[in-house]
Amino acid sequence: MFLSLVIPVYNEEESLQELIRQIEEVCAQNHYEKEVIFVDDGSSDTSWEIISSLAAEKSYIHAVRFRRNFGKAAALEAGFSRAKGEFVMTMDADLQDDPAEIPNFLSKMSEGYDVVSGWKKVRHDPWHKVYPSRLFNKMVSSLTGVTLHDHNCGMKCYRAQVLKEVAIYGERHRFIPVLAGARGFRVTEVVIQHRARKFGVSKYGFSRFLKGFLDLLSVKLATTYGQRPLHVMGGAAVVMWLFAALLFLLNILISVTFTSFHSFFNTCTHTISYFCGYFGMMLMACGITAELITAFYQQGMKHSQTNFSIQEIIRDPEPTDSSPSVMK
Repeated sequence: MFLSLVIPVYNEEESLQELIRQIEEVCAQNHYEKEVIFVDDGSSDTSWEIISSLAAEKSYIHAVRFRRNFGKAAALEAGFSRAKGEFVMTMDADLQDDPAEIPNFLSKMSEGYDVVSGWKKVRHDPWHKVYPSRLFNKMVSSLTGVTLHDHNCGMKCYRAQVLKEVAIYGERHRFIPVLAGARGFRVTEVVIQHRARKFGVSKYGFSRFLKGFLDLLSVKLATTYGQRPLHVMGGAAVVMWLFAALLFLLNILISVTFTSFHSFFNTCTHTISYFCGYFGMMLMACGITAELITAFYQQGMKHSQTNFSIQEIIRDPEPTDSSPSVMK
């Protein structure tokens, strides 16, 4: 078994050497052939120097360095495109994800699953991170139909084929199981040990929940109407037209029954119905345009632009041609 571990790094200088020691220990005990791909997402501390030193000592370590901080989705994509393993695991570099859990993920994958997500059932985080996260996870599960207790968990395992078919950008990295489920891949979760942070501080604040909510709407639309955008846009247009027609009929009824209110009511309803009708036409036009764009890209066009810039690479295992596209 060949395992790729993709690890985004952002100012984690104190934990990197210990993380590698623990990974080596687990892989040696279970006889895993491995590669570790560090992606330095614009760290301002000595993380890159430590990664470079580790890579000089250990041939299985590969490393990519961004020119600046581009975000976790970009870091994961840079790692995914270089991963050669049959299974690809992601984990955070802060030691809160325990490498000892790796065999549990792979054992679950052996049952025929394509994506296994970690569930930090007992979390060692402040309450203001735990409770909003639980609410967010329930909302994601109910809206998407992919029921996981911890969509935000950074420790996940994928079959390589999943990452060839799922495109990530923005904050969509946490929705890879949802996107994979929409394509028919089998998704499940395993309970994992979540360790308290020993070094540094969390890189995420409350703003990630707002971004995550907006990306959730994007994912919901993409998975439900991604191949038929006219259905959602056209449906909204029809609703607008029906509302405009209702106002028009109501205007006629009021003008005949209550002549004293005719002038004022006529002006209001006329304006609103005109706006609804016009807005409905705009929605329909947007839907038709989106349908044409979707058809165009279905004919083989692929978006190849990445949303990150690489400054330096150590022992690059050439990106695969079939790597998923990243857009911004």
